Amino acid sequence: MTKRASRWTIRRLAAVDEQQINGLADVLIDCVEGGASVSFMLPLTRDRALAFWRRVAHGVAKGERALLIAEDDQGICGTVQLILDLPENQPHRADLAKMLVHRRVRRQGLGAALMRAAEAMALECGRTLLVLDAVTGGDAERLYGALGWHRVGVIPRYALMPGGEPCSTTYFYRDLTGAAAAQKA
Repeated sequence: MTKRASRWTIRRLAAVDEQQINGLADVLIDCVEGGASVSFMLPLTRDRALAFWRRVAHGVAKGERALLIAEDDQGICGTVQLILDLPENQPHRADLAKMLVHRRVRRQGLGAALMRAAEAMALECGRTLLVLDAVTGGDAERLYGALGWHRVGVIPRYALMPGGEPCSTTYFYRDLTGAAAAQKA
């Protein structure tokens, strides 16, 4: 799957090489330094970021994760992944995780494009129900609502922001069964 825009290209990686791991680490570090609550605290060292993406790469190689990257003329500028390795009673579902957009390309539609591409990738993987969480009141929460994701609820003080202050988390789901039926028709 490759999608083109005037500024970037989105594609799925079947394997992740060391150059891509480095580019993904750059995006993760930029997002955390920009205040994104995406499981990491400040300071996020390059070694920790690289170790995370190497674990993701291992999961991609084993088929436990599906990974999309967005690239522009400066390199990787965004990413999103689906966690496919779920309990056997949930073969129809995936967790959408680590939707990250580098600050240099924010507010240009890349986040929405990554989400649409992730939904299409989920269908390709045979998944019709997606679940994700986002910082309550943040840009991502607004994006997911605008894209038609259904808000389930809020858990107060669920996580910490990169600087250590607590934040609430909002859970969302997206049912793709209608899209799957339309694809078969």
